[in-house]
Amino acid sequence: MSATPSHTQGLGEQESIWFKLTALHKGSNPNPMHVLQQLTERHGGVIVVNMGNERVVFLSDPEHFKRVLVTKVDDYIKYFDGLKPIFGKSMITHDGALWQKIRMPQQPAFHPDMFAEYIPYFLTAIRSKMDGWAELARTGEPVEMVEQTWTLAADMICKALFDRDMPFNPHFVFKCVKTYTDVMNHKSVRLKKVSGAEFEITEEATAKAMEVWASVPPAVIAANPREERERTLLTMIEAAVADPTIPEFDRQQAVDELKQYLWAGTETTALTLAWALYETSRRPEIAERIRREGDEVYGNAGREPEAADYSALAYTRAVIQETMRMYPPIWGLIRIAAKDDVIGDREIKTGDRVVMFAYGTHHSAKYWQDPESFMPERFMGDAAKKRKPYTYIPFGGGKRSCIGGAMSQVENTLALSMLLRRFQPEYVGNEFAPADQHPGINATVTLTPRGGLNFRIRQLS
Repeated sequence: MSATPSHTQGLGEQESIWFKLTALHKGSNPNPMHVLQQLTERHGGVIVVNMGNERVVFLSDPEHFKRVLVTKVDDYIKYFDGLKPIFGKSMITHDGALWQKIRMPQQPAFHPDMFAEYIPYFLTAIRSKMDGWAELARTGEPVEMVEQTWTLAADMICKALFDRDMPFNPHFVFKCVKTYTDVMNHKSVRLKKVSGAEFEITEEATAKAMEVWASVPPAVIAANPREERERTLLTMIEAAVADPTIPEFDRQQAVDELKQYLWAGTETTALTLAWALYETSRRPEIAERIRREGDEVYGNAGREPEAADYSALAYTRAVIQETMRMYPPIWGLIRIAAKDDVIGDREIKTGDRVVMFAYGTHHSAKYWQDPESFMPERFMGDAAKKRKPYTYIPFGGGKRSCIGGAMSQVENTLALSMLLRRFQPEYVGNEFAPADQHPGINATVTLTPRGGLNFRIRQLS
């Protein structure tokens, strides 16, 4: 009897995060986050929900976030169920001493001093996307914006971090990612298993998507370098593989580390940029202010932005930050209680799933004035300085905060500035909602637009 292929493991299992998330997709609610938010506001900062044989604790108080992420960080371990088919044994699926041992060799690649080296490669990828948009503007062909920003983010990461041109079709790989992250595909597999139906799991769409995905990181490693750069994330990873003092960092570890950057890093960056383009299309005055800022900072000299210009793009950066407040890519950070605890007035039991409900806190009137309004100024000047700690956690917090969070903001700030200086993307609605209505939200592990974000690209004269 042959072993189960690794890319099909966990499909249709009740314990998988992908199957559990189907509970949020019952009915026709265009934004299930609002239901969770109303519950947290009605019942306070700690809510205990029994889901099958598990206790799930929803937290929405910033002080509780701090307790889990910082004060008692070692008592709350990361939640991995359903992630290993995507990320293998990368650091995203580890915790404790092993997680730290794997992360340390990669940390220098994300020091802010490295960003100046990456920016020329970000710009090369953005220019390539602009060339594609010029053709779309000429033909008038509609496009789905998350796919557009995903392919841009993948190109930026390959060029900057790995010294590679993309050795894969990013549009095809994006469709595989989308197939796997559609929780209803996981529900379909689960229903077949429960009913006892005979089917070949490797023929399921989710399994085929993972088979394609498994081929992507090895292809990146095997591709010819663009410039033979000596200092890249890939060279740091390869040095760790060659280091006898880190026996855990073998060749498979290198492949799996690429998985997290090519999926998690790419998807979260892409979603933020796509939602930012959606919000600026609805608010022409914000788009125009971004254009003016680009003109003032680097445009009048007839050049592209440089590393020194990033800090001067304060308003554009605030637009990205406000987008992550409104649409946190990871809407809930999940941990498992390793010890009994008390949070607020509720007992936390060993084994409880603890969800830090970032979306709810980001949208709470307790911490944000007029929270449903898109106001980039919240992240500028004195307003930003007065913000209560842990009310804004798009990248988590504490020692396990996202390794690439700061770099993602650089990528998106530059991309938004350059794309809007040349183009006017117009949101045209989708199958669930016309252009004058919000498209709605799908709550998978990330916060994705329901039905996609369909645009037409107009070129500015």
